[in-house]
Amino acid sequence: MTAHTAIKNTRTADHPIHAQFTSRFSPRGFTAKSLTEREVLALLEAARWAPSSSNNQPWRFAYGLRGDDAFTKIADSLVPFNRSWAEKAAALIVVASRSTVTKDGAEVFVPTHVFDTGAAWGYLALQAHHAGLVAHAMAGYDASVLAANLNLPEGYQLHAIVAVGEHGDIEKLPEVLQAREVPSDRFALEKIAGHGKFV
Repeated sequence: MTAHTAIKNTRTADHPIHAQFTSRFSPRGFTAKSLTEREVLALLEAARWAPSSSNNQPWRFAYGLRGDDAFTKIADSLVPFNRSWAEKAAALIVVASRSTVTKDGAEVFVPTHVFDTGAAWGYLALQAHHAGLVAHAMAGYDASVLAANLNLPEGYQLHAIVAVGEHGDIEKLPEVLQAREVPSDRFALEKIAGHGKFV
């Protein structure tokens, strides 16, 4: 039995929804299980089918598998706290977006590029969950190091690094993180949605 099977999901939805939304969460403990490139590409394939304004598909990804140079280049940009656990993941995926499109020979800013890329990340996270994996997105990294390490093209914006792998080995986490290795709750719906107004 892996460690993740023992974690109880105490989340309760206020309205009827599919269980995938409350059972998915972002832990930090990973087993030593590796992922193949094909398994990672399946996650990115799900992200590819996210909705997109004007079908611009601004999302861009770079990835590395634990043990290869690409993984090291990504891990080297993480802040020490995140690197301490994320470098044990089976894969690291960088999420970015192209902020412009070429129109009539000119580069035109796309105001929805971040919104659309967030949807793509959500699809990736849910596909990982369906595959029996966990995906934890992080904003704690040095953007200048990451951009240089991955040769980020001009006009691209970095958003997150996602650690992916099989959940487990919780006991190898620092004690303070072991206590946080549970699904977090969410604000009540009435605190984030209003009929005819923002709350």
